Amino acid sequence: MATATVTAASIESVTLEVADVVAAEAFYTAAFGLGSRLRVRASQTPTTGFRGFTLSLVVSQPAAVKRLIGAAVDAGATVLKPVSKSLWGWGGTVQAPDGTVWKVATSAKKDTGPDTGEIDQFVLLIGVADFTASKRFYAEHGFVVTRSLGKYAEFESPANGVKFVLYGIRGLAKDAGLPADGTGSHRLAIGSQAGPFTDLDGFSWEATA
Repeated sequence: MATATVTAASIESVTLEVADVVAAEAFYTAAFGLGSRLRVRASQTPTTGFRGFTLSLVVSQPAAVKRLIGAAVDAGATVLKPVSKSLWGWGGTVQAPDGTVWKVATSAKKDTGPDTGEIDQFVLLIGVADFTASKRFYAEHGFVVTRSLGKYAEFESPANGVKFVLYGIRGLAKDAGLPADGTGSHRLAIGSQAGPFTDLDGFSWEATA
């Protein structure tokens, strides 16, 4: 008898809850253009400080990092970390007008050709208070760890989906260039076939078809 193939849980989309939907849609269209993987909806739920998550775009070379960060700033984003070169590549971090933190990065040390405009990966990084408990929680909900080091874990994700990364809350805030303190709503809903549920840090996961 053939054994049924079990598909690992994954994220299909993220929804940002924003005060001004029209302004947010205009910003993201101008800055990143991520299609159906990124959605916005109206919310006036109070939130202050670091919201406990960041979104990241992984690209092929430094020219793409500079282009996307430049487009975001031109559309109204605030620079948290200017584009710079490091031991691991190039990267920069901005905060969108709606408050969401975005990092754009590449492991390439130099450009190897024209900027194609492609985004290789769209990544959701969630900061958690109890890394071990949260990692176990997600495993119980069908997510498969592909890489884990310290308080950092990556989960299996389809090529056209949203890559999911778990990070200790203070480490993620430091990477974002913000204090770790924050209160109120995360202003984020995560679309996944694993939902609906609320995780250990209060993030809302919604069911998708």
